[in-house]
Parts: sequence; C-alpha cells; structure tokens
Amino acid sequence: MLRMPSGLLKLTRVVLSHKPFFLFILIFVVVSFAYHKLYWGIGEDPKNSVPTYGLSAEISCAHDVPSPLDIAGGPSPSTGNVFFVETSEQTAPSYLFSCSVESAARTHPTSRVVVLMKGLAKGNTSLPKHWAFSLLSCFPNVEIRRLDLKELFSGTPLKRWYLWPLRHWEPHFRPNLSDACRIVLMWKFGGIYLDTDFIVLKNLQNLTNALGIQGDDELNGAFLSFKAKHKFMELCMQDFVEDYNGWVWGHQGPELLTRVFKKWCSLRTITSMSCKGVSALAREVVYPIPWQDWKKLFAAVSALELQKLLKNTYAVHIWNKLSHGTKLEIPSQALLAQLYSQFCPATYAKMKQDSEELSRRAV
Repeated sequence: MLRMPSGLLKLTRVVLSHKPFFLFILIFVVVSFAYHKLYWGIGEDPKNSVPTYGLSAEISCAHDVPSPLDIAGGPSPSTGNVFFVETSEQTAPSYLFSCSVESAARTHPTSRVVVLMKGLAKGNTSLPKHWAFSLLSCFPNVEIRRLDLKELFSGTPLKRWYLWPLRHWEPHFRPNLSDACRIVLMWKFGGIYLDTDFIVLKNLQNLTNALGIQGDDELNGAFLSFKAKHKFMELCMQDFVEDYNGWVWGHQGPELLTRVFKKWCSLRTITSMSCKGVSALAREVVYPIPWQDWKKLFAAVSALELQKLLKNTYAVHIWNKLSHGTKLEIPSQALLAQLYSQFCPATYAKMKQDSEELSRRAV
C-alpha cells in the first residue's frame, strides 16, 4: 500500500488544523483579484478613447516645435528633468497624456522630459506604432523609456515593500505604486514630477522643493519639484513604509505628503507657506480648478475669463479620474478645449483631425 510522504503528510495536517486561516487567505486573494480587475478595468472610458478607424499612426513634424534655445522669456536654462510615469501596462497614450508631455516639452525646452512606461517591452528599442509616440518624438527633449521598477526601488526603503509577493493583490496597489515611484524619483534624481493629466502653462523650474495645496488643509503629489536626496523626500519614503496602509485610498499619496509636511513644520493646519526650505504652494499655482469643480473644465469661458483665471497659474490639473468619461467638443470654447489649443497645439490638431474624420464617417 502506498504511503503519503512524511513532509506532505505534515503539510496536510497543518492545512487541516488551520482551515479558517487558509480559507480567509483564499477569499482575500479572490476578492482582491476581482476588485483589482473591476476597478482598473474602468480607467479608460470607451467614449473618450482614441479612435482606431485605420487612421495613420504617423505624425508629421511640420507643427511648430521650439528649439532648445527658445525659452520665450522664461527663467534661465536648467538641466533638471521633468518626469512622467505610467505604471499600468498601457502603451496607447490618450489625448490628455500626449498633451501633458507636449505642454511640458514646450515650456521646458532646455530640460529633458522623461516619460517612464511600465508596459514597454524589455530590451526593445522601438516604440509601439501609435500616433502619440510619433507626435512626441518630434520634440528633441522628450525621451520615452521603459519603467524598471526593481531598478528604481533598489537602494531605497521601498524595495522590500515592492517585492512582497502579495502586494499586487491589494485593492489600491496601482495608485500606491504610482505614489511610490514619484517619491523615489524625486529622492534619487530630483527635478519635477507631473501626473499625466496636467497641462503645463509656464516653466516650473523656479518652483524648487515645492508641492501644491489641493484644498482645505491637504497637499497633493500630482506635482512635485525637489532637489535630489532632499531630506523631506527621505522622510516621505520612511513614512510610506512605516505607516503603510494599502486599504485606504490616498493614504500613501495626498495624506502621506500632508502628514509629513505637518511634522516637518510642526503644524496642525497647512496654508500657503515656506517652511524649512519646503514650499506649500497656493492652490491656484497648480490646482486652480478644485477636484470638486472639475466640470468647470468643460464649461465655455471667454478669452478674458481664461486669462483672469490662469493669471497666477503654472499648470492645470485635469482630474482625469473624475473627468475621463466626459465628452469634449473640439473645437469649442470649453476651458479644457482652449487649454489644449494654446498649450499643446500638435495634440489639439490631432484631436481636431480625428473629430472631423469621425463626423465624415457618421454621414
């Protein structure tokens, strides 16, 4: 008669004696996987996705591209990098993604605009065939690279956090991963970090060791500007690991930056200020449209109203998580349409071309 190996027999006894625990782990994994798929599966709205319709992925570079010396009266040239990060497997950039990078490239002609994308194939030097990559390749200061997360987190407290096997099953893993990347990028390399739903209006290089106030007593990390190895970013990395909570949305992002800044300055409430060399910028600098008022982006405004609204603004956060399913008429007097037209004209031209193509096909 065959006998069960002693090692397997012991393992079976352990599993049977801890059935509730192993059942809990199984349920946790299944529920987390379902939540993860459901949550991130709705990130791109079909109504707002880039149409495929056989349109050519090739883009002419005939549109005006500023030379590296054309600073248009901005601050003195700087070599600091501007970083964008895509932590999903997405390799088909949206109009807004393209506009974010284009507007940054135009306003920072002497800086490298580095786009790090996790979904790019390892070891493949060619980019996927997509109109946005063709368009952005026209800008000599734009570099699109593969995001190597293990390499990025190496030598930091976040290495062990990232390598934990069950980390990817957490419900908010993707935004937490994005928050981790920006903190480490600022600490390791310094420069400017921007989310891919910003439209940049002015050169940001004079905003050093700074982050923006997004609302009442809360900071946001969609824009960060720090020198490399800054102590504030080091404290953010420490807090990320020591006070980690992967179950609460924003705990590793806006809430982390807010609590670290309060400790840094020994504050209870945050106002526009500079403290120990770190600045909390007034809301109008990079978050002129509060997230609660995101629908204003789609409302018509006059040129005078637009000028008044953006008088003290360096960049506009579009709140893509809230606004991505809303139809934007091109052309129109909507605030967002005017921002596209003025600050990322090449992307706007592509949007207009695709809109006209869709209209012709609908006839």
